[in-house]
Amino acid sequence: MSPNTPIELTILMPCLNEAETLAICIEKANGFLARSGVVGEVLIADNGSTDGSQKIATDLGARVVDIAAKGYGNALYGGIVAAKGEYVIMGDADDSYDFSSLDAFVERLRAGDDLVMGNRFRGGIEPGAMPPLHKYLGNPVLSFIGRLLFKSDIKDFHCGLRGFRRDSMLAAGLRTTGMEFASEMVVKSTLAGLKLSEVPTTLKKDGRSRPPHLRSWRDGWRHLRFLLIFSPNWLFLVPGIVAFTLGLLGTITLLFGPLVFHNIGFDVSSQLYLAALTVVGYQAILFALLTKIYAQHEHFYLPQSKRFSNFAQKVGLEQGVLVGLVAFLIGLGLSIAQLVAWAKVDFGPLDAGLNLRYAIAASLLMMLGFQTIMSSMFLGILSIGTRGADNRTPAVTADPS
Repeated sequence: MSPNTPIELTILMPCLNEAETLAICIEKANGFLARSGVVGEVLIADNGSTDGSQKIATDLGARVVDIAAKGYGNALYGGIVAAKGEYVIMGDADDSYDFSSLDAFVERLRAGDDLVMGNRFRGGIEPGAMPPLHKYLGNPVLSFIGRLLFKSDIKDFHCGLRGFRRDSMLAAGLRTTGMEFASEMVVKSTLAGLKLSEVPTTLKKDGRSRPPHLRSWRDGWRHLRFLLIFSPNWLFLVPGIVAFTLGLLGTITLLFGPLVFHNIGFDVSSQLYLAALTVVGYQAILFALLTKIYAQHEHFYLPQSKRFSNFAQKVGLEQGVLVGLVAFLIGLGLSIAQLVAWAKVDFGPLDAGLNLRYAIAASLLMMLGFQTIMSSMFLGILSIGTRGADNRTPAVTADPS
């Protein structure tokens, strides 16, 4: 291959002490390139191996880039940056994926897909290749949550064998450093409106004698946390609206007196808890709004409806402070009115139930008003324009080849 020949495909493998299986993975990848006639390279993104993996790779003609920043996501992102191919197919270097059978991935990439995911449940999982916890709980549940939250058609969110257009993935703004990088790639590609597809792929038991780097519960939680954080509607807004609505309606209803429902009585103690529910719900709604505005400010890909975009443009610090101040002053006015009523009886005994009802309502208005003012101030901070370099890219050092 001439040094000036454009490289169509980079086969990328993250590596951390994979001496047992790295050679066979590279040989399979080289075999695929030779058989298919695809102009490509094999690239090893080494994340600090100490078992001689680097020499194994270079002896077999692979290119090695050293990624200083630790983590699965860092290694892959550094490899994507260093890749020379128009397309990249990535996969683990543990011999669990067959790098000699990448034809379906290349076909879909050439057809214009931005991200092509392998689907292990369609292609087949050999006995012992995936722990039952992952096969029947972890992967299906997390993939279902991903499809639900982001309206994605991908059935296997976490397949380690996947191909993509290098320029599309660099433009997606990938930021995570650990195992959740796999989810981020699918989520951000979906939110950006890229063209995604799946092809069947097989998974076999990896060839290493040591345990895998993956930690089931820790990494599963990191995937779930990422999915929830990137869906503020489900994490904050929907629960917040439900809590706020129930709490506010209940607080207002009990303001006019006790309520009996099927022999169950609700009085001031219930009103107090409902007021607290209102505050919690309102705080969740504010978190959803601030999360979305922060995402816009930092150029994250988050679901943004046209209605929300119009709202964000019209509502600013001044309007929020004004609304919050009005609510706070109404609550303060109710408190002063109660104080005046108390003074009229020379600060003597009052109807405890009636006064407590209005005290709860007044306190609720003051809390909601104060929360609105403070959140509007924070919104003002977010709206300040800044300049700064994107320091996401991990340190990458490559050989001259």
